[in-house]
Amino acid sequence: YIVLPNALHAKYSIIAANAGKHVWCEKPMAPTAEECQQIIDACNKNGVKLSIGYRMQHEKNTQTIMKWADTNPFGKIKKLEAAAGFNGSDLGWRLEKEMGGGAMYDMGVYSLNAARYSTGMEPIAVTATHSTRRPEIFDEVDETTNFTLEFTDGIVANCSTSFGQNLNNLEINCENGWYYLRPFQSYSGVKGKASDGTVLEPFGKNQQAVQMD
Repeated sequence: YIVLPNALHAKYSIIAANAGKHVWCEKPMAPTAEECQQIIDACNKNGVKLSIGYRMQHEKNTQTIMKWADTNPFGKIKKLEAAAGFNGSDLGWRLEKEMGGGAMYDMGVYSLNAARYSTGMEPIAVTATHSTRRPEIFDEVDETTNFTLEFTDGIVANCSTSFGQNLNNLEINCENGWYYLRPFQSYSGVKGKASDGTVLEPFGKNQQAVQMD
């Protein structure tokens, strides 16, 4: 289980694969697409399994949101908002650019992935801005990143991530209604509601345990 700083994921995932070990690597897989492909190639070459720690796809209410992306029970998705973050300062290597630190690489993957699995699509355009309220702490990496993803059919996702705010919200607006998860990326207690009165009750099992199983 590779739980090292992001910049070391590729190196040690490849070492593990070359040793004949199955690889479970924490998110994000690696800072660059090239390194991600190197991990995939090493695992394929050595005949070992590879899993990335995107645990939310193994959570029951998240799976409902993913299903609704296909079935469109509230009509076509028009826009969504996804925000993930926490207020912190003693963040260790997450404050170091060389180690792959910053809010986007840490918490931003939740917002990014939520936009993808909520629509069932890959974005075709992205714009983003970085900002900080505490430059004395965040002098190498982003404290806050706001980004907009554009999908086909005119769907827009307004996303944010931060080490300076407590954020944990996913909202999807459709032609004929809406639904949300609040919180949407907690280790427990993910819950939500839809405009037709449907209540998405918390799922009790540990998401990482379900993923491993």
